[in-house]
Amino acid sequence: MNNFWQKQKSNFLAMAPMAGITDSAFRQMCKKYGCDVTYSEMASATALFYDAKKKKNLDKSETLKLLKFSEIERPYVVQLFGSDPEHFAKAAKIISEKIKPDGIDINFGCPVKKIQKQGAGAVLMKDMKLARKVIEATINNTDLPVSIKTRTKVEDISVLDFLDYIKELDIKALMIHGRTLKQMFQGDVDTAVIKKARDHFGGVVMANGGINSWEEANKILKLTRADGLGIARGAMGRPWIFREVMCSTSTSCMKQGKLDKKGIFKVVLEHVVLAEKLKGRQGIIEMRKHLCWYLQGLPGARKMRRELVQVETIDDVRRIFKEFQVC
Repeated sequence: MNNFWQKQKSNFLAMAPMAGITDSAFRQMCKKYGCDVTYSEMASATALFYDAKKKKNLDKSETLKLLKFSEIERPYVVQLFGSDPEHFAKAAKIISEKIKPDGIDINFGCPVKKIQKQGAGAVLMKDMKLARKVIEATINNTDLPVSIKTRTKVEDISVLDFLDYIKELDIKALMIHGRTLKQMFQGDVDTAVIKKARDHFGGVVMANGGINSWEEANKILKLTRADGLGIARGAMGRPWIFREVMCSTSTSCMKQGKLDKKGIFKVVLEHVVLAEKLKGRQGIIEMRKHLCWYLQGLPGARKMRRELVQVETIDDVRRIFKEFQVC
């Protein structure tokens, strides 16, 4: 097994997985600006299982298309969600053979109701017996390093209880979102629990949640003593945040991280071109949300958003930015 996690530098930065957001175009933008490890969007183990069961051409599987990546995105980790060990076993084999990423991650942290209704994501963490079977099935069906992503607590099950229950399993890395399931994406990050995880887990530990600046990144690293950070929502509309938090001082970070309107447009245009190259017109449609995030804090952002949510071509983006004197 090539365990790439052991080769990561101190305080490395991972782009945490986000459904509908962390596609190949976005991953490549984050990589350009200093991200060390990328994750796929959440992929359904169940969908892969049934694609294989129907004996359809797996190369046409929509889930596998979702997981395709460029070599420049490595190390690249595929994240799976679901709740059936048999599905994970099959999915692990398919991903190892067809996608060939650097690792496979199991989601025990997603708070979305639609995922919870499937017994997957964060709610799977409270069914520790089933969760353990899912992890075992994945590990036993791949030579890739297996990692997990959790929350600090799901109902009455803390991540420390969970880690104790699965401590014999060969899990190489752990990303902890420092909030409970009840908190969703709001409230304080529990850095103390992430720090305590060190006593319950022997692999690589990453802290995640509430990282939107160099100051927050530096604070969380100091308080958790984590090996690295997983940045998610803080990168939406700001893929350069990875470059920003890599700096050694707040002053240098502000200089490197701050972009003027023209600088932002340059990043946006590169992202749009890449999205169209990878997905055609659909890539432009999917870019609409990213375009709105890029505008945060810019003068006239509200008016620009009204037009940007309707773009269908790269020329539409150029025209709107020119009208608002951004480029």
